Amino acid sequence: MKILILNGPNLNLLGTREPEIYGSQTFDEYFSELQFKFQEMELGYFQSNSEGALIDKLHMAQKEGFDAVVCNAGAFTHTSIAIGDAVAGISVPVIEVHISNVMNREEFRHVSYISKHCKGVISGFGLKSYELAINSML
Repeated sequence: MKILILNGPNLNLLGTREPEIYGSQTFDEYFSELQFKFQEMELGYFQSNSEGALIDKLHMAQKEGFDAVVCNAGAFTHTSIAIGDAVAGISVPVIEVHISNVMNREEFRHVSYISKHCKGVISGFGLKSYELAINSML
């Protein structure tokens, strides 16, 4: 199985950005742990602060042979109809992931333009949310 992890804006700052919410581990450090934990599968990783780059990567997921996408669109979750449309437009299943429990945060974070097009949503388990999403695909 080949799974793409797709991270949106500001997730490149994990480890230093609001550690009380997001923890102190960088995503690169965590991604290495995931690769070790899921050695039997191929994990890809892409992060961008650009909405268009995330959409392009979603469009390419099937052509690049991915069986599933674990997507944390960051703040674009709450603003981007275009990313929601991209998820709806591909045949590769997508799991929406959030590190924090978005329902415990500001009200604008309670809206997702992506969720209804996803196979499922995992939120609030810290970086372990990614592992839970990968396990849900097995």
